[in-house]
Amino acid sequence: MGKILKFLQDELLGMEWLATCTGRFLTMIGVDIETKLGGSIHFFIYDTIKIFILLFSLISIFGYIDTYIPPEKTRAVLDKLNGLWANVVAALFGTVTSFCSCSSIPIFVGFTNAGLPLGVTFSFLISSPMVDIASCVLLASVFGLKVAIVYVITGLIIAIVGGWIIGALNMESEVEEFVRKRAKSSEVKIPEKTQSARIKYGVGEGFRTIKNIWAYVIFGVAIGAVIHNWIPEEMVVRILGKGNPFAVLIATVVGAPVYADIFQTIAIAEALLKKGAYLGVILAFMMSITTLSLPSLIMLRKIIKGKLFFTFMAICLAGIMIVGYMFNLIQNVLLL
Repeated sequence: MGKILKFLQDELLGMEWLATCTGRFLTMIGVDIETKLGGSIHFFIYDTIKIFILLFSLISIFGYIDTYIPPEKTRAVLDKLNGLWANVVAALFGTVTSFCSCSSIPIFVGFTNAGLPLGVTFSFLISSPMVDIASCVLLASVFGLKVAIVYVITGLIIAIVGGWIIGALNMESEVEEFVRKRAKSSEVKIPEKTQSARIKYGVGEGFRTIKNIWAYVIFGVAIGAVIHNWIPEEMVVRILGKGNPFAVLIATVVGAPVYADIFQTIAIAEALLKKGAYLGVILAFMMSITTLSLPSLIMLRKIIKGKLFFTFMAICLAGIMIVGYMFNLIQNVLLL
């Protein structure tokens, strides 16, 4: 079993075979990959190809799966649940969909407009950008399966508990009036789709995603290549390593204004880890980017009032920092 898991981690997800092939090709054409410049070129080409392959494959697969669980169907299911179970299901739905923070907000509005409990809709809003399965598979390709599994579990806990807290505070009046209007019809009609149409939709989602973010992925990998080969390890360790007790806080605050998803930041995270940054610091940075991006917060502020907005911010920031410090403590266990 150990050999199988190692194969899945190293060859299937990590694509070490691709790193080897890329290195041999560059060496064959006269590039010395042991130098800083050559190492940066190797890192850039290998990581760019790896991320695009994983990104297209995963988005296509989960786009296909999404045809079976559209928001309308989930809304109908959630409408029949009560209490904490509704928060659990909403968080799980956010996990199996591939919405970024900005894309999640229109779905959140639709759920709220349909009359679902506020806490339930926030469990979805927190979970969707933070722990979608596609991005977690990519996380596993860099940090390993144990890290990805614990990341998903902790992200779900933040979403479930955060939504439950918001629901318990009875803050429905903090949602703008135009969002709180219930939909007139509770009947949900889901059009039938053929298998070929579902596959076409999934592949189309893969291509659309690549088309929309390819430049950002390349930019992210370029930054990762610079960090990996040009920034001194001592500097990274001093700022983002164990010796700085404020590293998690710094990473969380710095990540929040950035608009990106995990696919665009994975190469930066990989380079930071290799340079000595602590795992919890890196994950806090990535969680902050995906959950609290500035554009999504601006959109959210237009549909909810100040008290609820800052409660949501406080819950997310507290949860992310707790996760960051927790992962710092158990890093040696997870990265064995």
